[in-house]
Amino acid sequence: MHPDAVGGTAPEVLALARVVTRLRAEIVDLESVASVTAVVERAKGVLMAQTGVSAEAAYQLLLDRAGQRRRTLLEECWITLSRIGSRPAPQVTSSGSAGRAPLDLLRSGTAPHALGGRWPGGSRALLARLAEGLAGARTADEVAELLRAVLRDDEDVDAVMIYRPAATGSLELAGHAGIDAALAEQWSHIPPLSGVAALEATTTREGVWLENPETDAVEYLLIGDPPEQWPTRAWLPVPGSSPATAVVGFFRTREGPFDPATRTLLRRTVRLCAGPLREHRGPQGSGTPHEDAEAVQAIFDAMAGPAVLLTPLRSEAGDIEDYRIDAAAPEAVDVAGRRGRELVGRRVLETYPTVAGTAVWEGYRDTLMTGTAYQSEPFTYDEVTTGVPQQSTYSVRASRLGDRLVVSWIRHDTSERETRRLAELQRLGNLGWMGWNLVTDTITWSDQVYTVFDRDPALGPVHMEELPQYVMADDLPKLGSAVRRLLGDGQAIDEPFRLTTKNGVVRHLRIVAEAQTDADGAPVEVHGFFQDLTAQRDAELALVESERANLVQRGILKAERALGARLQDTLLPVPEQSLELAGLRVDVAYVPADSGANVGGDWYSAIELPDESALFVVGDVAGHGLPAVGTMAQLRFYTKGMTVTGSALPDVLGRLNTLLLHTVTDPDGATATMVMARYQPWDRCLTWVCAGHLPPLLVRGGEADFLAPPEGCLLGAAFSTTYGQKTIDLLPGDHLLFYTDGLVEDPGEDIGVGLGRLADTALRLLREDTGDTLARALAGLRAGNRDDICVLDVHIPDAS
Repeated sequence: MHPDAVGGTAPEVLALARVVTRLRAEIVDLESVASVTAVVERAKGVLMAQTGVSAEAAYQLLLDRAGQRRRTLLEECWITLSRIGSRPAPQVTSSGSAGRAPLDLLRSGTAPHALGGRWPGGSRALLARLAEGLAGARTADEVAELLRAVLRDDEDVDAVMIYRPAATGSLELAGHAGIDAALAEQWSHIPPLSGVAALEATTTREGVWLENPETDAVEYLLIGDPPEQWPTRAWLPVPGSSPATAVVGFFRTREGPFDPATRTLLRRTVRLCAGPLREHRGPQGSGTPHEDAEAVQAIFDAMAGPAVLLTPLRSEAGDIEDYRIDAAAPEAVDVAGRRGRELVGRRVLETYPTVAGTAVWEGYRDTLMTGTAYQSEPFTYDEVTTGVPQQSTYSVRASRLGDRLVVSWIRHDTSERETRRLAELQRLGNLGWMGWNLVTDTITWSDQVYTVFDRDPALGPVHMEELPQYVMADDLPKLGSAVRRLLGDGQAIDEPFRLTTKNGVVRHLRIVAEAQTDADGAPVEVHGFFQDLTAQRDAELALVESERANLVQRGILKAERALGARLQDTLLPVPEQSLELAGLRVDVAYVPADSGANVGGDWYSAIELPDESALFVVGDVAGHGLPAVGTMAQLRFYTKGMTVTGSALPDVLGRLNTLLLHTVTDPDGATATMVMARYQPWDRCLTWVCAGHLPPLLVRGGEADFLAPPEGCLLGAAFSTTYGQKTIDLLPGDHLLFYTDGLVEDPGEDIGVGLGRLADTALRLLREDTGDTLARALAGLRAGNRDDICVLDVHIPDAS
């Protein structure tokens, strides 16, 4: 008789009761378990310091000694510790600090460095103390703090950083001590880049010793703000299986190279940390997956179907009480809805409680004992789905993998789920299946067909002789011909047609059907589906209408651009020309934008005034198209008119500003920038004003400088605006450039960069003397310009 059946209690109830009892016992025994673990870890650390072996070898040495001397492992650990006078302290009491772990003592300031002394007994005693502290270290942060506390006085270690490799080849900060939160956040993630000492140590599995900040900064990225706060540093990989599980960085305030004794000490220190850092310790008593479990998890992630990796959890007597899930496939789901990796670390009796005491539970145990794969018969499993109890039929297979089980299962009662999926598919595709038995003249529809036809299901399917009542007359001939091909020749059909519902709504439908024939080739049954394409057809019609509207708009824009271009050509008839005005040589280049649907508002003017002085104007109207061209025409004509009649240049700008402000409520109102200059040949004096325009560029004696603009903002921006003027005496050989922003602006670039490029290019072109005018040469370098370009070069010829 199975023990779970004693007293008539259900096996699963007894199993759950054992789980509760075990959890309570774990809470009661937690303190004693922790103390035993601490004793073992201390003894391992002592042997590692004395013999220089790894943590695994030290543990095996303790086991061998205990077996040879017929002692328990705990007795051997106590004896090993007593030989160096480092027996663990008693338990903590409410009245004192006895029994505090070495790590706590270090933190509380009672460690040797806090008392102003050094660790006694040299590096061997220091390593022994470190081993004691590591026994109580649960996290990488605690390990880092312990390393810093132990090594700070003797080796001037001021900071410690611990990284663990990520799957992408990068490093993630696992623990640190002695660095502030901002620096830790900055270096919390190190991507796989060259020139990073921690990555190099992880890859080569060799220590990286950085002993000269100046030369090291050339080859490596140095951590620190500033990096000079730690003159020397070392990065050492934690020994173990490849690839490295962690890398530890020691940051010293001491200058100079690491001596051989220090290097040996740091290597042994990192070797001591191998166990705690590789185990990823959490709270005492918690189990964690091992590296092989992570490899299985990677395989599960790529698998289809549910599967889990189980580790047996045994009682002190060796009996299996439960199983821990160490890996889970994405399709594995428990009764609470947890899926895949969410199950890792949980127990079977927590996730699938009703499996206890069943044949499957016994099959798990037999597979672990014999290694023979277990294949269950289909069985009924009670589960709760969305709060509703239900029964499902499963088959389970279990295979042994080392000391674990790989368990997979198949659910057999999927017909209801498939039916539900088919209904969802029909709803989402707005289609429904139909069947027509030609022998019995019976028609069958799915529920979605009634929705497509907008027909009450109580009325049943529409018979073939009734169908013409619903199909629009224009579509009847084509649909009738398709049905005749289907029934006569057995050809599959795919035919669109329009249907009028009972509410008078026209729907666009599609019928796809094929016929099944008997042995003589005569059709006996038709099956297929109806699909509602109304939404798709409406979208197609909307798209056609949108394309038509786009074509109309494109034609309007094309006509507007052509008109604007003709008007612009009328206003600026010569895109490139050279003039002689008032003893000056004036070169002009105008290049319209290569792209864009509309013409721009850039313009220029160069005329001789009645008093034989010369007027130069370059302007840029905001916007494009006919409104911009119209504003440009206004500004050009008004500017000429006012200056010819003798108005001062600041007054001209003030009146133009008023003109644009009066059109601000007009849809065609605009703003503009403008620079205007008047040159007097009798004293070579140039007076100029500026309304928010880019400053002129003066090239003189091998240097290029931008003139500081006088007071004034762009036209049409503000009512109370004052415009000032400035003067400059021009010398023989000078070049004065007026231009628009298309010559210097690039998307995403600061305007200062473009201005600097213009100055450098102008000097270079004048030195090279390409034979072309400076204005045309500058404009020609801006191929593919996104905006209009206008350049006006005023040159005073020299004596030659």
